[in-house]
Amino acid sequence: MKIYSGSSNPDLASKLASELGIELGEVELSKFPNGEKRVVIKDKKVGKQAILLQSLSMPADEMIVEMALLSDALTRMGVTELIGVVPWLGYAKQDKVFQTGEPLSVKVVARLLQVAKLSKLVTFDLHNRAIVGFFEIPVIELSAKSKFVQYFGEKLDRENTIVVAPDAGAVKNSTEFANDLGVQVVYMDKKRDLVTGEVEVRGISGSVEGKRIIIIDDNLVTGSTLIETAKELGRAGAKSVRVGVTHHTYVPGTQEKIDKCIEIDELVVTDTIQGPSISVSSVDSVSSVGKKVRRKLKILSVAKLLAEELRGGNG
Repeated sequence: MKIYSGSSNPDLASKLASELGIELGEVELSKFPNGEKRVVIKDKKVGKQAILLQSLSMPADEMIVEMALLSDALTRMGVTELIGVVPWLGYAKQDKVFQTGEPLSVKVVARLLQVAKLSKLVTFDLHNRAIVGFFEIPVIELSAKSKFVQYFGEKLDRENTIVVAPDAGAVKNSTEFANDLGVQVVYMDKKRDLVTGEVEVRGISGSVEGKRIIIIDDNLVTGSTLIETAKELGRAGAKSVRVGVTHHTYVPGTQEKIDKCIEIDELVVTDTIQGPSISVSSVDSVSSVGKKVRRKLKILSVAKLLAEELRGGNG
C-alpha cells in the first residue's frame, strides 16, 4: 500500500507515510494551458490498496476536481480498495439550506467525491455530524480533541480556568472538553444574521472575571467572530484567552488579524489544512504600523491519529 497525495496537504501526507512506515506514491500534478487540471500517477505499478489524501482547502473547487481525477486514475490502474483521507471537508459549513434559492452544497460535494469508487472516507471534526448521511460509503469522523486536551492540560490552572462555548452550537463539544480537563464551562449567547453573517453578542452565562479562558471550535475562516468573542471576554474581565481550532482555513489576512488582537494570547490549530509556505512558528513580525506583533500560532499534527485509525482499519 502507498499513500498518494494531491496538492493541498503534501506535508501531512509525508508525515502519515512516515507514521505508517509506507511509501508515498509518485504523482505529477499540472494544468493544461486552458486551466484544466492534469494528473498522472507516475508509479508503473500500484497495489490493490491505496490511500489518497487531499484536504479540500483553498482553492476548494480545484482540490475537489483534483481528488476526483486522482481517484479515477488510481482505480483505472487497478486499485480496488481506495481509502480517501480528507482531513478538512470543504463546504462543510454549507450544511443547510438557509434561504430559498440556495443549494445543499456539502451534499453536492459528497456526491462529487464519490464519482470514483472510494471504499471509505476518513475526515476530522465535521461542522455537522449529519453530513455523514450525505455519503453512501462508510465515513470515519476522527476528532482532534485529544490533541487539545493534552496540549491545554499541561500545567493547567484548573481553579482559574474556564472553557467558553462561543455559541449555542458549540455547547455540547465545549462541555465535553471542559469535563475532560476537569474545569467549568460557560457559554456565550450570540445571534447571527443569516443574510449578512454579522454576529451580535448578547451575554455570557457566567462570570469570567479574572479567569483564564479556553475556546474550542471546529474551524476558523475570517476570524472576525472569534476576535469579537475575545474582545467581549476581555471586557468581561477575562485574564487570558487561548483558542483551539481543528481547521485553520488560512483565509488571507485572518492570522494577521488574530496576531494583532491583544485579547487573544494563543491560537492552537492542527495540520488538517496546510498553511502558507512562510514560517508560522512563534517569531516576531512587524505590523503595518511599525509595532512588533508576536505570532500566536501553534500547530499540532494529526498524523499519528490518522495512522492509528488506518492501521486499525487494515489489520
